[in-house]
Amino acid sequence: MYFFIRKGEIMEKNKVSIKICGSSYTIVTEDDPAYVEELAELIDEEMKATAQSSPTLSTTQCAVLVALDQADACKKATASADNLRAQIKDYLEDSARARMEVDVARREIERLSKENSNLRSRLANR
Repeated sequence: MYFFIRKGEIMEKNKVSIKICGSSYTIVTEDDPAYVEELAELIDEEMKATAQSSPTLSTTQCAVLVALDQADACKKATASADNLRAQIKDYLEDSARARMEVDVARREIERLSKENSNLRSRLANR
């Protein structure tokens, strides 16, 4: 989570100075400053690319388009992660089912082996 610094407000978090499209911002965050700087560089590059491809857009319009693009990527990544979680859950359930089937098969093998042994003993005693 990110917070803008307000005058007179004291917070025990990392203060990170970043620059996006020529505007400077001071961000207060619990995240690693290098990570926040990396995010700022990403947004700055996307804003500049958007401004270059559509020179008539204002900085605010570029920011909105970049925000929409990032929200889209986030939503798709979340859906993909949810799909992967569901697949993993299915795999775990399949694995548990297979383990149970193996246990049942082992018990049946044991039972049949004992029965086979008993039958061999009875045959040998005749």
